[in-house]
Amino acid sequence: MKVTKAVIPAAGLGTRMLPATKTVPKEMLPLVDKPVIQYIIEEAVSSGIEDILIVTNRAKSAMDDYFDFTPELEDRLIASNKFDELETVRKTAEMANIFYVRQRETKGLGHAVSRAKHFVGNEPFAVLLGDDVMMSKVPVTKQLIDAAEKYGAAAVGTQRVSPDAISKYSSLKVTPIEGRVMRVSDMNEKPRPSEKFSDYPILGRYILTPEIFEILESTPPGHGGEIQLTDGLRRLLGVREMVAVDFEGVRYDTGNLKGFLEATIDFALAAPDIGDWLRSFLRAKAEALGL
Repeated sequence: MKVTKAVIPAAGLGTRMLPATKTVPKEMLPLVDKPVIQYIIEEAVSSGIEDILIVTNRAKSAMDDYFDFTPELEDRLIASNKFDELETVRKTAEMANIFYVRQRETKGLGHAVSRAKHFVGNEPFAVLLGDDVMMSKVPVTKQLIDAAEKYGAAAVGTQRVSPDAISKYSSLKVTPIEGRVMRVSDMNEKPRPSEKFSDYPILGRYILTPEIFEILESTPPGHGGEIQLTDGLRRLLGVREMVAVDFEGVRYDTGNLKGFLEATIDFALAAPDIGDWLRSFLRAKAEALGL
């Protein structure tokens, strides 16, 4: 099971980040010095992905422009002998083969993934949610690919969350296999406390097989009146083994302000050129406030 294709659903309206997302796609908001979606694409590329499909909507052409060449800017940088900056801006257009398809109607994550059917063909593929940025030594997508290949199974990423938080996600019924890998036997979407299987949800990363497309085509609307990917995955369990990987790393939900600020601080602290400055700044600010 070699995985070389990835799908990034990025058609959401960004209502949790208004008013900034009124005209700027949430995936294009700057996280330190790069837009959010660039971190996700870099994770995919570092995991061995070669071809990436971004599922967008009519208001998100900025992503297409960003991952393209910019001759006018590049000519200006060359004329100014700013070759480091030139390399930086060209890298965004050269990092992967990036394609786009629109989700013409907002019908949920399952519907967005179904739009990738012709791109994927008859191959396994990764799904990386456009809100979820990961910080890890080994790319989270690579951790899932390794497990999927080892067990010949579909795979989902997970980390235990608090009992109070599970109702915001899905809940997985799991049994240990080895290490950080568990077998999945059932799941449900946004369960009530009495309905949950465990405190392990699906968190933003998937390795799926092409059977999912036929399943999604016949999956009725579920929670919120949308076609839920979780409902499709539950049916996928009938034809394909599935594992959950309790991945090593930190997940940031950049689709809400608190998660975005947490990611901004942590990634800035880890940046070689500004990390030390930011530590000093935060320390001085805390002392000035008596914290």
